[in-house]
Amino acid sequence: MDFKEIEKSIGYTFKNKELLKRAFTHTSYAYENKLVSNEKLEFLGDSILEFISSEYIYNEYEKLHEGEMTKVRATVVCENSLYKVAKKHNFGEFLYLGKSERKTGGKNRPAVLEDSVEAVIAAIYLDGGIEPARKFIVENLKNEIEQASKHVGDKDYKTVLQEKLQEDGEVEIVYEIINESGPDHNKEFEAEVKCNGKLLASGKGKSKKEAHMKAAKKALKNLK
Repeated sequence: MDFKEIEKSIGYTFKNKELLKRAFTHTSYAYENKLVSNEKLEFLGDSILEFISSEYIYNEYEKLHEGEMTKVRATVVCENSLYKVAKKHNFGEFLYLGKSERKTGGKNRPAVLEDSVEAVIAAIYLDGGIEPARKFIVENLKNEIEQASKHVGDKDYKTVLQEKLQEDGEVEIVYEIINESGPDHNKEFEAEVKCNGKLLASGKGKSKKEAHMKAAKKALKNLK
């Protein structure tokens, strides 16, 4: 498989092409062909990703306290964010998958794609050191980090709304995603929040969680 396209996309050229190939070797393919899979690279890449993202948040967002930094990192270092990175660079087309995994749509499976991103991060680190790994992580996740930092307090809105609505007793609060639009790497979701069947508000966000929070925030404003 010619990796020139993927190297161009990620902005890094490997000296050791075998490292890149291993990063895309799923366990199912490795088992069938008696090869080394990308599992150990995933393990290393996960640690590098957490360290570099923590370092970036620490340096760039001085006003956030420790708890907020943890929340931002947790929002970014997750399957949804890494899935977007994989789709952006078309990683699914470069995966070596076993026959069964290929037939069942493994190249589009979020968990498989997330693992491939972590494996590529480790491969870049082993091939070129920490700086190119840092460059790849920051370039691909800085926008996600920026969005997460803006909404780090949004986690409180659903709780505040629930407490306010239940001041006079138990009520049924339901959040529902009513629409989603945009390509896989840049989805927008719209959510509604209802109380005992009555629509309170709707909100839009880049994730289902963010859409829920925006709806809760608007509902609080409407109640006031």
